[in-house]
Amino acid sequence: MNTSERLPAPGSLEEDLEPDPQRPRPRGSRRSPGQQAGEGARRTDFVQSLDRGLAVIRCFSAEHPSLTLSEVAERTGLTRAAARRFLLTLQELGYVGSSGRQFSLRPRVLALGYAYLSSFSVSQIAQPHLEDLAEDLHESCSVSVLDGDDLVYVARASANRIMTIALTVGTRLPPYPTSMGRVLLAHQPDAEVDAYLGRVRLDRLTEHTITDPGEFRAVLEAVREQGWAAVDQELEAGVRSIAVPIRDASRRVVAAINASAHAARVPMRTLEREFLPKLRETARQIDSELAARMTTSVRSIR
Repeated sequence: MNTSERLPAPGSLEEDLEPDPQRPRPRGSRRSPGQQAGEGARRTDFVQSLDRGLAVIRCFSAEHPSLTLSEVAERTGLTRAAARRFLLTLQELGYVGSSGRQFSLRPRVLALGYAYLSSFSVSQIAQPHLEDLAEDLHESCSVSVLDGDDLVYVARASANRIMTIALTVGTRLPPYPTSMGRVLLAHQPDAEVDAYLGRVRLDRLTEHTITDPGEFRAVLEAVREQGWAAVDQELEAGVRSIAVPIRDASRRVVAAINASAHAARVPMRTLEREFLPKLRETARQIDSELAARMTTSVRSIR
């Protein structure tokens, strides 16, 4: 394939930007921030072509590492012509590779996430503390943040494998059935919690998962008052976890830290009596370092 075949001609990409109106949005596909806010809420300088290109990158996942052109078009809602142009442009830039009819992400795409992680001090500060905590508890510990309607892991120290899904930095989970997600949602304004519950469906992932919005609001209120959240097998059967917030220098909750354990090995009372004090102390140390980092940054600016 020569360069002229890989790169779209000037001005030709915009003609194919709109999604196919006859193609229904795939179940479980993500809407862009602009779509979540509503078409009418978009800024006049919103660049739709960038939005569509990022959607192409996001449609690849651990479950779907390789996709055909038709599958990319189906998962993004784009026409085949638009999906092809985006894929070939990303291939020319080194973010996508192809083998036969299959497209997949290339290692260069990691640079996009690394730029965020390298500038996000919570992950840098938390990692050594997580490793110490995991060694002390002999259980896996993680730090996560909210990104839209997702809980995203930004640091992790894994002591053992207790879940069927692999949890690594960058893993995204729904926040509602997780201890870290509940800590973070509990410290959001009520209007944002209302909007979240209006957008998402509380699916029953296990027999223990809370799916009633009213009951879930009550849980968040309890988490806000007590300052921690514990979840008993709501994300996955056999897995329990407990989490506390991480705060910046202004005492704003910016992340959450948790420890998880197998239900057959660690009772809930052990999480509260033994894990919780150590989580709180680790969070306090991270809070202090975050405050010191912010103070140093302000001084350097002055």
